[in-house]
Amino acid sequence: MLVWAGAWAAFFGLRALGVAPAWALPAATLAGLLAALLADTAWRRALIAAGFPLSAGLLALSIGGVPAWAWLAPLALLLLLYPINTWRDAPLFPTPLGALAGLAAVAPLAGGARVLDAGCGLGQGLQALRAQYPQASLTGIEWSWPLALACRWRNRDVRVRRASLWAADWSEFDLVYLFQRPETMARAAEKAAAEMRAGAWLVSLEFPVPAWAPQAHLEPVPGKPVWVYRLPPSAA
Repeated sequence: MLVWAGAWAAFFGLRALGVAPAWALPAATLAGLLAALLADTAWRRALIAAGFPLSAGLLALSIGGVPAWAWLAPLALLLLLYPINTWRDAPLFPTPLGALAGLAAVAPLAGGARVLDAGCGLGQGLQALRAQYPQASLTGIEWSWPLALACRWRNRDVRVRRASLWAADWSEFDLVYLFQRPETMARAAEKAAAEMRAGAWLVSLEFPVPAWAPQAHLEPVPGKPVWVYRLPPSAA
């Protein structure tokens, strides 16, 4: 948001100096592109770089035809999908197909074991867990109620609850699966260590737990490592 606002400020600043729009637009776009290079992933760089030219193009197309309040509609949809108190957590990142292949071999569970997808989104992680543990009792937790409803509709054999993954009790589960952000892994590890019983499993896609030694490390999908931990954790 800061880069987008900065690009618009550069555009209006150049216009105030008498620079023609044909030069001010590419100059502001270039400023956004350069700032986007500071992002740490390709998708973030693309999102940051595209903000100014996309909004400028939409504005040019809509002048005189779209009321001002219509620009709030995308923000309202975003607030609906991602309630503001969950923006600290990972947004909607689906678990890739086959990302958990081999998990049952390194983290075996008895039939009827209870498995939690903490932050289940639309349910791709639950489907991957079902492929590994066909006899398990699966539960998904999702704070966004539209996503929770969609996940419940797509996964009829799974219990999906609309709740905060941080407020939920993890002690009843034999395995908890996460696809979070690096910044929240320490908090997840603290919660797992405090609540989960000895012998239970914590599984994280892509991001490891700081200072924990994994029981196993899988990578069936290149670039998407799976970190498997058994409680109580041992130090790395």
